[in-house]
Amino acid sequence: MQLVFVHGWSVTSTDTYGNLPQALANAAAGAGLTLDIRHIYLGRYISFNDTVTIDDIARAMDRALRDLPGNSDTHIAPFSCITHSTGGPVVRTWVDHFYGAQKLGAIPLNHLVMLAPANHGSALAVLGKARVGRLKAWFSGVEPGQRVLDWLSLGSEGQWDLNHTWLDYDMTNTSFYPFVLTGQGIDHKFYDFINSYLTEKGSDGVVRVAGANMNCCCVSLVQSLDDEIRKQPKTFGLKLRKDGGIRHPQPVALRVYDQYSHTGKKMGIMQSIGPTDTGAPLVEDILGCFQVDSPQSYETQLKHLGKETQKAQKDGDQYCMLVFNVHDDQGEQIAQDDYDLLLLAGNMYQPGKLPKGFFIDRQMNKKTGRLVYYLDAVKMRESIKKGKFGFRVVARPTKGFAYYAAAEFRPSDNEIEKILMPNQTIYVDIMLHRFVDKNVFRFGPATDKPVNFKGIKPSGETLV
Repeated sequence: MQLVFVHGWSVTSTDTYGNLPQALANAAAGAGLTLDIRHIYLGRYISFNDTVTIDDIARAMDRALRDLPGNSDTHIAPFSCITHSTGGPVVRTWVDHFYGAQKLGAIPLNHLVMLAPANHGSALAVLGKARVGRLKAWFSGVEPGQRVLDWLSLGSEGQWDLNHTWLDYDMTNTSFYPFVLTGQGIDHKFYDFINSYLTEKGSDGVVRVAGANMNCCCVSLVQSLDDEIRKQPKTFGLKLRKDGGIRHPQPVALRVYDQYSHTGKKMGIMQSIGPTDTGAPLVEDILGCFQVDSPQSYETQLKHLGKETQKAQKDGDQYCMLVFNVHDDQGEQIAQDDYDLLLLAGNMYQPGKLPKGFFIDRQMNKKTGRLVYYLDAVKMRESIKKGKFGFRVVARPTKGFAYYAAAEFRPSDNEIEKILMPNQTIYVDIMLHRFVDKNVFRFGPATDKPVNFKGIKPSGETLV
């Protein structure tokens, strides 16, 4: 088996892989695998230059693969890949750019094992380039690249596009087997008294489990003018699109460990593995992933890793992220300062009825205007059994010649069970109706004198 490693963001040395390559080579024979250390290629890519994007790195990766021994401009030999952190989105972008859903059957990548991948970004990215560059828990010694950091920011355009694209992937039936192995252990050696994200629940100090897990949910809602919920202020319901209102990608195997953190020699998911740690849970799981060679064996590994995740999270340490994207039916993106979004609960759907301790974090992506909530999924689901859950969007302006009416989503119990899943990121696309008053444009009769219409007011009658 030819094995390729792809590192994370702002790395400048292949020592970031630690002894994991050697441990895998030492343990491979016992697992019935032929894994020659000479065929393990350690990726080196530039992520600390401000002009380099994730797409740039993916394109360069394709060239680097074709330059490996035995490959050519027209051929890439079958291989498996282990990634860490940002390496996951890099390889997934390479897959999407050069193969995609239509050409997935031709992909030479057999097994993609992602360690703590930032598939849905990292909460740390919002701290900014200089601050993140100083965090030991991320990686130290180099200034981060801004364009890559933009991709990693929660709610970024890159994350939104890539994860929506993967909804159409039929992976197991094309002999492409992806896996996500991530920790939620915290190495307090890296604790930063100014930044609580390094010790955030449900994360490894850098990437949240919900941010790593490829099993996500994409919800598409449209404001319905046939469903008036409140008269004052006028509020219309949000309904699921008829053509795929709730979509999930094909299930991807996930294992969560309580003993691994993002990095570091003590608990790091890669760097804590010694060359003789052939019995380490991570090593055994990776080799188990490499043994998958059919949809049936993939399903077996998926269930096995799922059971181990349940053991690691038996105390209910499960969280979810909600990413809201708000726009109107004319294609206008609602900017971050032009809307408010409130989570609702209880029989009357009020913002003050949510369970105590449900809220963990809130971030707004200033570039995209997307709002990201991080919630305790266990407390939310327990509360939902006793009441109702939903959310309200109030976009501005709320009156005038062109305006918006408030919108509410009140999902059924069945819909809630499909949407609010633990360990997952939920992408919620909300399309509001843009009301335009008929007095925005009127014709009048020709007269001998000029007509001043400066003082015209909205008629209260809107366009259909």
